Amino acid sequence: MDASMSDKTSSLMDWDKQKLTLGVEEEFHLVDLDSRRITARARELLEDLSGGSGTFAAELQQTVIETNTEATNSLSSLRNNLVALRTQLVNAARPLGVGVASAGTMPLSVPLALTETPRFRRMLADYQLLVREQLICGMQVHVGIPDRELAVHLIDRVSGWLPSLLALSASSPFSHQGADTGYASSRSLIWSRWPTSGNAGSFANAAEYDALVQKLVASGVISDAGMIYFDVRPSAHVPTLELRICDACPCVDTVVLIAGLFRAVVVREIARHDAGEPAISLPPALYRAAMWRAARSGLEGELIDLSAPRSVPAGVLVRGMVQELRSELEATGDWETISSLADAALAHGSAAARQREALRRNERITDVVDLIVAETAGQAAHSQGSDAPPSAILAGYDAPGYDEALFPDGRIRAAHAGSLEYLSSLPVSTLRDRRAALESEGTASGVVFRVTDQEHASQFPMDLVPRVLSGEEWSRLQGGTAQRARALDAFLRDIYGEAQIVREGVLPGWLAARSPGRAEAAQHWPSDLRRVHVSGFDIVRDGDGRWLVLEDNVRVPSGVAYAMQHRRLLRSVLPELTSSIDLLEPNEAPALLRKTLEDSAPPAASNSPSIVLLTEGPTDSAYFEHKLLAEEMGVRLARPSDLLVEDDIVFCDCDGARQRVDVIYLRMETVLSQLGRNHLPLGPKLVKAVQARTLTIANALGNGLADDKAIYQYVPKFIEYYLGEHPLLEQVPTYHCADPDQRKLVLSRLNELVVKPIDGYGGLGVVIGPHASAEELARARGFILEQPWRWIAQETVSLSTHPTFDRGKLRPRHVDLRVFVYYGNEPVVVPAALTRVAPAGSLIVNSSRGGGAKDTWVLR
Repeated sequence: MDASMSDKTSSLMDWDKQKLTLGVEEEFHLVDLDSRRITARARELLEDLSGGSGTFAAELQQTVIETNTEATNSLSSLRNNLVALRTQLVNAARPLGVGVASAGTMPLSVPLALTETPRFRRMLADYQLLVREQLICGMQVHVGIPDRELAVHLIDRVSGWLPSLLALSASSPFSHQGADTGYASSRSLIWSRWPTSGNAGSFANAAEYDALVQKLVASGVISDAGMIYFDVRPSAHVPTLELRICDACPCVDTVVLIAGLFRAVVVREIARHDAGEPAISLPPALYRAAMWRAARSGLEGELIDLSAPRSVPAGVLVRGMVQELRSELEATGDWETISSLADAALAHGSAAARQREALRRNERITDVVDLIVAETAGQAAHSQGSDAPPSAILAGYDAPGYDEALFPDGRIRAAHAGSLEYLSSLPVSTLRDRRAALESEGTASGVVFRVTDQEHASQFPMDLVPRVLSGEEWSRLQGGTAQRARALDAFLRDIYGEAQIVREGVLPGWLAARSPGRAEAAQHWPSDLRRVHVSGFDIVRDGDGRWLVLEDNVRVPSGVAYAMQHRRLLRSVLPELTSSIDLLEPNEAPALLRKTLEDSAPPAASNSPSIVLLTEGPTDSAYFEHKLLAEEMGVRLARPSDLLVEDDIVFCDCDGARQRVDVIYLRMETVLSQLGRNHLPLGPKLVKAVQARTLTIANALGNGLADDKAIYQYVPKFIEYYLGEHPLLEQVPTYHCADPDQRKLVLSRLNELVVKPIDGYGGLGVVIGPHASAEELARARGFILEQPWRWIAQETVSLSTHPTFDRGKLRPRHVDLRVFVYYGNEPVVVPAALTRVAPAGSLIVNSSRGGGAKDTWVLR
């Protein structure tokens, strides 16, 4: 950077003397108020507006009018100017029977109505389909940059901030024919087809940028510099840096929010440029992916945090952006305004979500048009989610943090609106009867569970209110859990074999050697055999709605049968609830499990391998699941005393019939100490049969090593080490008390962390610091000091809640989610996830500690 440029930039950054000006261009659809279709009335309207004080202009289509604000230094002045222009336009349009609609697309269109100018006619001739489908509206923000050299340098520097701004603006979920595109900003997809759209890249100086523009003109692809549609560009006609990525926004506050944030980004990047800091280079493919994700999700899904990169809830990224730009926003005097507008935008959701909700309520696409017209005129409040529930069962609902079904103000989130509105329409007495019938039928069909310290199994609590996951959410969980299953299988094969991960210093050797889940018998397992055939991953959502893996279960994870049976029972007592919703079916689980076990059969097995499910019998807390899976897979349910091993071949001798066994689905952990049919120790002979490759045991012995909560801390490293991939799901920050530095940290923050024994399960031994008594904390401190290698601590996660019917009302209860992966030839995520529900006043969801469950709906 030469001296003159440095002087100019320093002068520009003197905020006591000057602010960067702001201006906005908005494009508006014109809508016939009778038919709700867009209408080609721009020419008439512009004639009426010619004497007005605002700036109005024609666009490519006669169905669109553009407004241009004055340049201003303050957000309040910008807002006033935006409102004044909209008001003038709306007032001029109303006598013509025309409405004004600010959205990326409108769901009811008309044939092409080109604005007749030589330039626009040439565009139609050159671009054909692009022009004919250009029934879209955008919003552009201009930040005054007096120096063109500086503006060109900023093009690439600001690009990493743009996906959040696109997500905030998303307002085009519907195509011109009224179909839901599945995107929050379908306008972005249409716009991206232009040959000069997207990221322009970086330039050494303005001359290089101008040379590129001239080459594009000379190529004949564009006719003039005004057809440069880069996401960010130096304006072709005013001394500004222009943001061009956004949908037109129905609500003025959204425009003000985006404008203020973009100016703060420019301020930040000018300062970094002035300091000589290099631009943060983004691979073009990653930038495109982040913009696509923003167009797909809006504010309702996940966005890409380009600093990692990683997938995070939109709210996390937007709040993070606002906080990161706080100093710049304070410098421009915008901090309070922008932080308030950002909170409101996240609370109300995107315009795309509000439009979808308007259609869902009455199934009339005209309601979507009416909503957009009203919001554009400032006559409609934000309205994502359902209106107030029609019954009293949600009255007083007060979630302590992030609730998956309701917003903090009590509005129902869109995905849960159908189920909660239906349940709210039923009398409380009916809900009580249905709840009683659900649990009664569950007990009659054997859905019971033995709680820790109880001698007998008891009724398994089941809830009426389903938890709903979108297809997009499920896709993310599928990718992340399948990845962990692959990594844990690779780790177990390595650690019981060459232990390459220890030799290369990725995992401390003592950690694996001391693990209580380690089994010496597993050392003799052939290293090329699958070890993790069935896994269950416990996943939670935190206070921001972010998915986090809490635990890995690769010994004998239970719960898939409970998920299956809960769906069946809920359908029997509330058939109307699921009748019109297309859901993934948990009943597919047994067939998928059988296929996994068959894929894992030893080479000597026939094309139809013989499979047994091995159980300890009715004394096992999950015996109901064992019976159901065996019956629905069509395999034998056996006990160790039914097995006999002769010449390394395993036979099952039960019900008076002897049959060779190729695969044992092991649903018990004590097989090594059990006696077989001949009253001799069974375990060593089973291991020998596995070595001889005449038998497969799923899951393999010794897998408890990977269930070790100390090992959990290293799973992200396993993913990178064995798979060469970045983790797709985050996990909870974890500290091992055997490490002196980490132990010191844990002891200093004992009242803030969750302490767990590394070999604990079912919530046993867990101490939740913020909810623990002084006596419990003192006891935990003593345990850690006595045997530090047996304890880990994790950051406290504010578990999400979900409405649960209890004592005549819906009340928030903490939930987690167990996702199952079957791994034969390839990992398959089972469409039967188990939502576990903590008892009232508890954060522990485990069934063995009194937790219940609810049906988990995965939308197709």
